[in-house]
Parts: sequence; structure tokens; C-alpha cells
Amino acid sequence: MRKSEIHAAESVACLDKALGELKDIWEEIGIPEDQRLQRTDAVHMHIKEEDGLTMLQLEKDLRTQVKMMLKEKSARQSELKSLIQQDQDLCDILCDDLFPIHHERVPSQQQLQNYRQHIKTCNQERERRHAEFVGMKRQITVLMEDLEQHPDTSFEKDAVCEDEDAFCLSVENLSALKVLLHQLESRKAESGALCVSIRGRIEELWEMLQVPEEERESLMQNTRTSTKKLQRLEELKKKNIERVIHTIRSEIVKFWEKCYYSPEHRQAFTPYHSDDLDEEVLREHELELERLKQDYAEHIELYDAVSIWSSNWTLYQELEKKATDPSRFNNRGGNLLKEEKQRVDMQKSLPKLEKSMKAQIDQWEAAHCKEFRVNGQPFLQYVEDQWNQHRMEKEREKQERQMKKMKQTEEDLLFGTTIRTPTKRRLAGTPTPGKTRKLISTSSMCSSTPNTTLRSICSSPSMRPPLSSSKVNYALSTTYFT
Repeated sequence: MRKSEIHAAESVACLDKALGELKDIWEEIGIPEDQRLQRTDAVHMHIKEEDGLTMLQLEKDLRTQVKMMLKEKSARQSELKSLIQQDQDLCDILCDDLFPIHHERVPSQQQLQNYRQHIKTCNQERERRHAEFVGMKRQITVLMEDLEQHPDTSFEKDAVCEDEDAFCLSVENLSALKVLLHQLESRKAESGALCVSIRGRIEELWEMLQVPEEERESLMQNTRTSTKKLQRLEELKKKNIERVIHTIRSEIVKFWEKCYYSPEHRQAFTPYHSDDLDEEVLREHELELERLKQDYAEHIELYDAVSIWSSNWTLYQELEKKATDPSRFNNRGGNLLKEEKQRVDMQKSLPKLEKSMKAQIDQWEAAHCKEFRVNGQPFLQYVEDQWNQHRMEKEREKQERQMKKMKQTEEDLLFGTTIRTPTKRRLAGTPTPGKTRKLISTSSMCSSTPNTTLRSICSSPSMRPPLSSSKVNYALSTTYFT
């Protein structure tokens, strides 16, 4: 065989080997089948020397491409290894699954891009969860300190005591942390309400026991918690139980008045009338006072309305009495007109107030399925009774005035006295019409008999003939009906 043929055969063998290596590289880096065909066609074009390349130049170019591809393969494998490590670290922190990719094969550029985006998203999620965890941890720590509570479970210890970076930021852990936070917030709210209740109870006991200010300040300074203060006051209360019961009884009477309890209703609370003042009686009094306070608080709008009506009703009755008082004409400064206007206004406003209260009471009775009572009877019946009693009282006063007038008339007829009627007050120095002539005639009559009175001039009752009984009765009846 000639040397040229041998050389050509070696070149063909070299090309076949190079093409085989290229196919292996393409297979390893995951180049699709269509791209492999395109690359194979490109190799064939180079072999056909369409660009005028010699076989040696073609071999050199192929070797250069192989070298570049091997470098690309190494870079992709190195980046894949780094991404896998980052992914593993993030999965340990977030407790998530690894990105689905084959660790042994050379990844494509698209696969690497998707992997990079996945790592970026995981980092963002880690930062978000970490910030959420840190915020909740601080709140939990503060709440536990306020509640004087220590971490009990292993989870609470991991969340509060361990390093922040060592805590697993899984969805389940964060959810459990939220539940713990809500539980602590609820406990704090309950504790706050309890503290308010205890402080209120402390104030009540101070008032009941009449504790001086200096002792209160000493108790506040020497006792750390409200619960211990309350315990000390409760002990003091037991030592002064009799005085405390009497104080509570005074409070009970106040709320009986506010809630308009009837005497029968008050009598039903038998411990109030007990002389055996022990702890059991004290406890019953405290429960009764608490019940009364709750009753008043729940129905305060109705009780306030009843109180307003009672005040207006009392004022109206007072104005009514003043309206029938003869001495009202002796007032100064126009009070008579003011009082009359006020009385008329009250007479108009009371029915409106009663109508509004009726709507409130109807709604209350429908909701509670029982009657709203004032002093032991339904309120509307109580109002009606008050009006009836008022009318009866007015009628009684009217009859008393008429009887008094009849008696006065009888005395005037029997003893000759003059019936005096109220006259309008006139200005000083203004003579009364018709009176001037009387005074003149009287003075003329008296001029002849000085030092005599007007009564001595008139005929005395003893000089008159006595009236018959029929005439007296006739005069009385005439005066009464006129």
C-alpha cells in the first residue's frame, strides 16, 4: 500500500475516533437527538473541505471544539455540585424536598437556570420564615416573662432557648409556634382581666375595712403581686368580719334602692336579718351584692329611665301642690310664671316619657320572658297607680278646701264676720275704686263720735236677732253652690 493511502486511512480512523468522542460528549451533556444530527452534519461539511480546510486543519479545529466542550462539561458539573450543596442546606433549614435533577449527568443550560431560580426562591423563603420566627420568638419570650412562665416542652425550649439559626423553619414548626403565641396571648388577656378584678376587689376590701392610706401604701410596697395583696386583705377581712358584713349590708340596701326592689323581695334575703355574723353569712352577703351589681349593670338603661321618670314625677307633684297654694301670689321675681310653665311642660313630657319606656320594657320583657317590676309590681301598673293616687289626692284636697270654705261661710253667717277674698295687689298710693267714698262716709260718721272704732258704729252680733236654722241652711247652700 502506498504511503498516501496509509496516511488517508489514518486520517479517516482519526476522524472516526474524534467523531465518536464528540458523540459521547453530546450524549453525556444531554444534547437532544436533533441537535446531534445538526452537529454531525457540520462535521461532515468540515470533512468535505467545503471551506478549503486541509485534513490537518480540520483535525485541529475538532480537537479545539472537544477541548472547549470538556471545559464546559467541567464548569456545568462544578456548578451543579455547588447548587446541590446549597439546595441541601436550604432543605435542612426549611425541611423541604431537594430539587429534582440527576446528580451524575451533565445538566443542560436550561436545567441549570431552573436550578438557580429554585435556589433563589428558597433563599427568599428562608429569609421570610426566619424573620417571622424571630418576631414570634421575641413576643413569646416577653409573654413568658410577663406570665412568669418557663419553657416546659422540648419544642418550647428549642424555640426560645436555642440559637435562632438552629431552629428548623418548617411550615409545621411555624404553625406550632403561632399556636403557642396565641395561647400565651390568651393567657395574658385572662391574667390581665384577673388582675383588674383583683385590683377592684382590693379597692373594695380597702373601703370595707376602712384601711388608712399609709397602710395601703405600705401594702403596695411590701407585696410584689396583686394575688398576695388580696390574700393579706382577705385575712384581714376575716378578723373584722362583723364590720365588713355591716358595710356590705349598706351597699346591698343601696342597690335594692337602685333596682327598685319591693319590701317582700328584700325580706326574701334572710341572711340580711341574721344576727349570727360568721364567714358563711359574709359569703352569702358577698354573693348577693355581686348578683345585685350584675343585675343593675345588665338593666342599667331601664333603671336609669325609671329613675328619670321618678324624679320628673316627684317634681311634677311638687309643682302641682304649689299651683294650689294660696301663698304663691306673694312671690317675687316672676317665679309663679316660671313654675306654671314648668308644670305645664312636665304635664306634657311625662306621658311621652312613659310611652318611650313602654316600648323599652316591651322589648325587654320579650327578650327575658318575664315582667319588669318596680317595687314589686309591673312598672306600667306602678305608673298607672301613681297617676290614680295623684288624682285621688287632688280630689281629696279639693273636697277639703270646699269643706273649709263652707265652715268659714257658716262662721261668717253666725258671727257676722266678713268673707275676705284675695284681691289684686296695687301700687302704693293708688286708691281702690269705690273705697274712697266708703272712707269719706265713715270718717264723717266718726267725726261726731271721736275715739270710736268702725265696729262700734256697726251693730254688734249681740244686738241682732238670732237667725233661724232654716235661714242658716239656706245661706250655706247658696254660698256653697255659688
